[in-house]
Amino acid sequence: MKKQKLLIIDDDEDLRTQMKWALTADYDVYLAEDRPSAIALINKEQPAVITLDLGLPPNPAGVEEGFAVLDHVLDEYGNTKVIIITGRGEKEHALRAVGKGAYDFFYKPIELDELKVVLKRAFHVSQLEEEQRELRQRLSGDTFEGMIGTSTKMQDIFSAIRKVATTDVPVLIRGESGTGKELVARAIHRLSIRGSRPFIPINCSAIPENLIESELFGHEKGTFTGAHVQRKGRFEMAEGGTLFLDEIGDLPLTLQVKLLRFLQEKTIERVGGREQIEVDTRIVAATNRDLEDAMRKATFRDDLFYRIKKIKGFSSQVIEALERYPWPGNVRELENRIKRSVIMSEGKKITLEDLEMQSVAGVKEHILLKDARETLEKDLIMKAIVRNENNLTKAASDLGISRPTLYDLMQKLGIPK
Repeated sequence: MKKQKLLIIDDDEDLRTQMKWALTADYDVYLAEDRPSAIALINKEQPAVITLDLGLPPNPAGVEEGFAVLDHVLDEYGNTKVIIITGRGEKEHALRAVGKGAYDFFYKPIELDELKVVLKRAFHVSQLEEEQRELRQRLSGDTFEGMIGTSTKMQDIFSAIRKVATTDVPVLIRGESGTGKELVARAIHRLSIRGSRPFIPINCSAIPENLIESELFGHEKGTFTGAHVQRKGRFEMAEGGTLFLDEIGDLPLTLQVKLLRFLQEKTIERVGGREQIEVDTRIVAATNRDLEDAMRKATFRDDLFYRIKKIKGFSSQVIEALERYPWPGNVRELENRIKRSVIMSEGKKITLEDLEMQSVAGVKEHILLKDARETLEKDLIMKAIVRNENNLTKAASDLGISRPTLYDLMQKLGIPK
């Protein structure tokens, strides 16, 4: 397997040699000692990840040359991950670099085992982004998953399908009969991470009401006349894949309740059974009915509707809370909260309750200096702990304090060990 390219930019020859010796088994390592040699290698090799010391000749005591390299990368190769290597006394420069678009920063002296973890994560993110770009490029054009359309509206639909396919949340497709709702559902399935697993369609309006519950959820042996054996339903048949509920607007109210319970708990219960069965199935639904009118007439549950309706955005309170929250779990925490909120939201916009961030909204803009200091200390400590993977000794060293001092601060600030 071809190695991924890593460029190390540092004016310290001994450090360059040491890093190359330690990393050459995992990566195709290139070395540069100043801005001209670095830019030449970046343009020629286009490495996926770069480690960059901001202090480069002819003024290694300054940061101008390093920031010039960073600007070149961000302007010309925006997908490249740049990890800033800096001394502890130069943290403000590292934070400035991250603010401009650098991926992360790392303190000197270099701990190679820790650096390897950071590099592995950076290369993994880079690879995922590259795969997504290739997928979008491959799917671009006038023909898309069996559908043809050159108009702006159709291209917008294709773009929306690509975006929603990369998530794993329930989807509602709306349109008149004959407009290709099942084609859209199949495209969403094929482009998702579940694409190699089953796609199971069922038309909720084509099956008699007394049979559809058994069709969807299965039944146990002897439950009713003719139930000679245990039978799995469509939910279990679609395990790991996608269940397409066509004409969901015709689903009986009693089954809407069971569907809602599945969306909330990811479990089902067969007809005549008492066992809660965990099922990993994504729901894609479609309808040609006016569901808003059905809700007004009480023939379609509004809580189910909001579980499968497209989210329009965030409330203004959420935007403020997202900006104010310190995100100790970094991007992964943000991603997990957003995914969960899309599923749990009961309106068109995600709320603080959906994100479980009600407490963040109570933070005042004008606070005492003591409170501000404690907030900053807690933020920095939590980030250091996360960055050092819960190794408190390394976190303390990262913060420039002793381990006992870190313990005292954690106790004072209410940070669990």
